[in-house]
Amino acid sequence: MLDKIFLYMQYPFVRYALIVGVLIALCSSLLGVTLVLKRFSFIGDGLSHVAFGAMAIATVLNLSNNMLIIMPVTIICAVLLLRTGQNTKIKGDAAIAMISVAALAFGYLIMNVFSTSANVSGDVCSTLFGSTSILTLSKVEVYLCIILSVAVVFIFVLFYNRIFAVTFDENFSRAVGTNADGYNLLVAVVIAIIIVLAMNLVGSLLISALVIFPALSAMRIFKSFKSVTVFSAVFSVTCALLGMMISILMGTPVGSTIVAVDVAAFAICALVGAVAK
Repeated sequence: MLDKIFLYMQYPFVRYALIVGVLIALCSSLLGVTLVLKRFSFIGDGLSHVAFGAMAIATVLNLSNNMLIIMPVTIICAVLLLRTGQNTKIKGDAAIAMISVAALAFGYLIMNVFSTSANVSGDVCSTLFGSTSILTLSKVEVYLCIILSVAVVFIFVLFYNRIFAVTFDENFSRAVGTNADGYNLLVAVVIAIIIVLAMNLVGSLLISALVIFPALSAMRIFKSFKSVTVFSAVFSVTCALLGMMISILMGTPVGSTIVAVDVAAFAICALVGAVAK
């Protein structure tokens, strides 16, 4: 088994996949704790479907760099979800459901009506479930992912105290002069970036798993925000690495395998938490 792993590691695309997978898992886990505690976990689903719709448009337009459309559209929708969820009659979960379903439907419709590929079903499946995307990354995409991931981690560490305050008591944060709206906006933009990056790893339909499972698993064992965040990051990176290794060795879809490992690890954490009580 080790010989097989070393053999695969000689290929650049495998090394690229592991690097990008680890970085995406790390970034997803950091903001996942905040989203779970604010009961906004499914924003990942909504934004991932928006990203799928934007990717469909980029594919039809034959853009060499589809990030030019996907990233701005996803960030704009993240901001709209935040504003819509707070300031209008269409509240959080309803707004997410509405945008999510509409973007997914229009994306699939566009890819079928203006098809530029002989295998539309295969392209859609790969985008939705991340079956092969992570193994076809170019060096430019890897560098872009590294830069954006470093930026996400830097932002989280730099504004950790403010994010912590807004997460636990937004009203008190406003009372002491913290710009809660600004930090909520920052979180929304960062989450949008993470979602776009994660599409290559697990696909549009499975992105929420990278956000939710590490945070929930950590909460089964730890109670403090810092402990939950640190364990969530370690948990997410470990599961991503293990999932990608299993996928490489067994020939299973990358995204589904990572999520399966997340689920199994969550069950272990839940058992440990129950025994510890």
